[in-house]
Amino acid sequence: MKRNYDKEMTVQLECIERGTRLLLHSCCAPCSSACLERLKDVFQITVLYYNPNIDEDEEYEKRKAEQIRFLKETGWADFLDCDHDKEAFEALVKGYEAEPERGKRCYLCYELRLNKTAQTAKEKGFAYFATTLTLSPYKNAEWLNEIGEKVGGRYEVNYLCTDFKKQGGYHRSIELSKDYGLYRQDFCGCKFSKK
Repeated sequence: MKRNYDKEMTVQLECIERGTRLLLHSCCAPCSSACLERLKDVFQITVLYYNPNIDEDEEYEKRKAEQIRFLKETGWADFLDCDHDKEAFEALVKGYEAEPERGKRCYLCYELRLNKTAQTAKEKGFAYFATTLTLSPYKNAEWLNEIGEKVGGRYEVNYLCTDFKKQGGYHRSIELSKDYGLYRQDFCGCKFSKK
């Protein structure tokens, strides 16, 4: 039976003490917007910007600047930057260049980013971690939650199951992007998705 990750999150949020620290991996400001809006009254949030999949430095910096601007304007979360570790992504997907979009290469990319998020959450004493990636209708929420639970177990950090696109989350992110004038890209960032 397919799990309802949005319902699981709703139940979980009711049991979490207000102000609990959450490390939220974010791919970009637009995706983070609706996720942060939904979580900000429960958690003390820090956004982790770790996206080695973004191929071009200019694109990476543009998305990072938008994330920082959005957080400054809303005050919904703190910001934690990571290096633009393109080499990690390139090494990971070597041999998977011909994979179709949403295939094994994407699974590996999700795993790379969520593993880093869980590891950082453990090192910095966060009680929970999650990702904004489940907001996108183009990302596989089942894979993301499966990976999140696995790496959460590895690092002994609670993973918050999510499916942020539910309850109109994706459409809300579009509205918030318009409200804040956020740059919305039309590809995930890797050279394969750009094609």
